[in-house]
Amino acid sequence: MKQKTAVIGSGVAGIASAIRLAAKGYEVSVFEKNAEPGGKLAQLKTGGFRFDKGPSLFTLPEMVEELFLLCNKKPENYFSYRALESSCKYFFEDGTIINAWQKTDDFANEIAQSCGIAPSRVADFLSKSKRLYEITGEVFLFNSIHKISNFRLPAYRKALFHLHELDVFTTMHRKNKKWFKDPRVVQLFDRYATYNGSNPYKTPATLNVIPHLEHNIGAFFPNKGMYHIVESLYELAKEMGVRFFFNRPVDKILIKDKKVSGILTEGEIIHFDHVVSDVDVVMLYKHLLPDLPFPKKQLSLERSSSAMIFYWGIDRQFDDLGLHNILFSHDYKSEFEFLFNRKSISDDPTVYIFISSKVVQGDAPPGKENWYVMINAPENIGQDWNDLVKKARQNIINKIKRITGIDINNHILTEHIADPVTIEQETASYNGSLYGLSSNNMFAAFYRHPNSKKSIKNLYFTGGSVHPGGGIPLALASAKIIDREFPVNK
Repeated sequence: MKQKTAVIGSGVAGIASAIRLAAKGYEVSVFEKNAEPGGKLAQLKTGGFRFDKGPSLFTLPEMVEELFLLCNKKPENYFSYRALESSCKYFFEDGTIINAWQKTDDFANEIAQSCGIAPSRVADFLSKSKRLYEITGEVFLFNSIHKISNFRLPAYRKALFHLHELDVFTTMHRKNKKWFKDPRVVQLFDRYATYNGSNPYKTPATLNVIPHLEHNIGAFFPNKGMYHIVESLYELAKEMGVRFFFNRPVDKILIKDKKVSGILTEGEIIHFDHVVSDVDVVMLYKHLLPDLPFPKKQLSLERSSSAMIFYWGIDRQFDDLGLHNILFSHDYKSEFEFLFNRKSISDDPTVYIFISSKVVQGDAPPGKENWYVMINAPENIGQDWNDLVKKARQNIINKIKRITGIDINNHILTEHIADPVTIEQETASYNGSLYGLSSNNMFAAFYRHPNSKKSIKNLYFTGGSVHPGGGIPLALASAKIIDREFPVNK
């Protein structure tokens, strides 16, 4: 008889977990508190514009394709994407513009022409990034680091043998500053700490593995926008027999004799053999597992940053901007001082502008553009967000005009705003923190909540707040990790 599994939450990790377990023969039911699947990978439609609300960069597309292949389906029948010529266009206060071309030689030459850095220095940096991935990828991304038995695997022995290459005892900024003499190039590569909500002045230089994903393997974009990742996986899951229950929050995970027995939802007890949580781990323990000891490290350690996002429908097109654009702050260190120490926002934040209509025509009416304008924000600890939003909005508009010459205030047709409070309300991310714990110390990877719990049988954890971390590739990796814990059930 097929065993029954409940998945709580339909973020990309929850859907991926459901697909993997259905492919193994389990009867899977997904319970989602919202009306649509996606979690942080959501969309917004307003005034003729469509916006991807959450993640906007697509790397490691093979991790999405793998889910279709597991189910003996052709990925191209469900989902298509394109390789980008440039992953991002960087703007600096001194007028410097750097296009992050995907061809390494072109990117290196661009930096050489703009900043005087030898092309070989950039190429060597990306080779080092690749080496970090070769040593750590199998260990930290695709296997549990909380299972002692895994440390007998060849990949773990290799990582321990090459520990001296991992730069765990220095920070990303310190390493980048030593590698590149030009502060603009240092800032460009320091930015990768923000990909998991961390501080480059604190996070270990091991995180210099991230540029490898974007520059060596490549940056991509779905032809129908980021939300189409969710739509295609949702269709696949349904074809595999997964049942979805929307607007159906789970009130409690039921435990009996140190083993999962089911869930409580809307006053109804439903029995399950297994439960997979795609819920922020702090919110999970606070609300769904109130009888279990709370993992105090999850509150005592520094949390990741959040975001403030302005979704602007714009009345014209701007050819000088690309799909992904960064307008850097003049004082990067001060920006992170505000985020992590003062729990506020500097007057000169780095501004990210994502315009999906550059690729997806239907995302904006003809002759118009959809601007997703984001700055990093601290977690919510009770700040006056109305005041912070008002000030940040004006500072962003001033910065856009100062650096690009565009007075965007004259072109905004529609506006929707997200801040840490609304992010917590919509995605159940504790304090609005996007990635759970930050990576602001050398042991951060080990402090992340494991994907299973020894004391409770048949309970599993997936998503951005647990190992291996946040972002689409890592969320998908967490589903892959728990998949290994389930035997075939056919």
